[in-house]
Amino acid sequence: MPFNLYHEDHGGLDPAELRSLGLSSGKMLDFSVNSNPFGPSPRVLEAIRSVDVSKYPDRHCGELSTRLADANTVQEDDILPGNGTAELIWLIAMSFIKPGDPVLILGPTFGEYSRAARALGAEVIEIRAQPPRFLPELDLLLDKIQATRPRLVFFCNPNNPTGCLLSEGEIHQIKQVCSDETILVLDEAYRAFYGQGFFGPFNGRNTIVLRSMTKDFALAGIRLGYALADRGVLQSMRNLQPAWSVNAVAQAAGLAVLDDLSYYERSLIDLHQEQERFFSALAATTGQPVYSSTHFCVVQTPEEAGIIRKRLLERQIQVRDCASFGLPDHIRLSSQKPDTNTRLLNELRQIFHL
Repeated sequence: MPFNLYHEDHGGLDPAELRSLGLSSGKMLDFSVNSNPFGPSPRVLEAIRSVDVSKYPDRHCGELSTRLADANTVQEDDILPGNGTAELIWLIAMSFIKPGDPVLILGPTFGEYSRAARALGAEVIEIRAQPPRFLPELDLLLDKIQATRPRLVFFCNPNNPTGCLLSEGEIHQIKQVCSDETILVLDEAYRAFYGQGFFGPFNGRNTIVLRSMTKDFALAGIRLGYALADRGVLQSMRNLQPAWSVNAVAQAAGLAVLDDLSYYERSLIDLHQEQERFFSALAATTGQPVYSSTHFCVVQTPEEAGIIRKRLLERQIQVRDCASFGLPDHIRLSSQKPDTNTRLLNELRQIFHL
């Protein structure tokens, strides 16, 4: 079967683009990524420096799996570490999608769900929430699930890029209407940023919960995440996962994170306090309310988002152009440290003429 592949834009600095503009990544302020801006714990950095990279990593991630299972109060067979949740999304698609299968996605959202599903020949159905609040039409979503009986349902909670949050009751309603043939994929990459804690068990026989350790623990550069699900569901994914998928540096960093959770708890308290100040100032600067349950949000722009992004990039500031989300007149911003946020606000005041 030929793969239906295409390029998908994401946040983060592009060194080739910066070189073409004569810009330095070292001076760039990056609001385009949704990671913890306070960075990794010193223990994590120490653990990374101590890794013997001449040796193969544990291909089963045994110690990390045991520690993560304990943290989430699940059995070790119910957890699968991966090379970031992006790898796990592709493993899900390869494990469960056949050509022609319907796959339902609650959008606008992270592009890898659709990209992986289309690559495997799925018929992708997107239920799109509308600006400015981006609240999903739950009744429409429930009706569509019952009508199409999709093989997979993907949604991110809180959602990327909008920050919209579905309640536990709404998630329960979605699970209730899923048939036995439907697997619900709940991406909780940002759960810690709205006060739900870093860990917790999964609920539901046909549910896969994805957790990214690159966002809350500031490990984007080494790629680490995990899936929670019944062992039978995860076994199909294990069978397709490449050997040594999670490298030795990532495993060491993950273990060090678990030894220093108090550092990350403090950093998220500081981030939440700054987020409230930043969003209040952002609303005053743009003339738009901020509707988000987490530390990032989308803002409608007075011109095409790509033009605004380039203008800010020339001022050593990167934001996320949301055109790839189907929002060509929106940018996504993620709260950073106070001084960095103030710099962005000053630039936005000129753009919005307020």
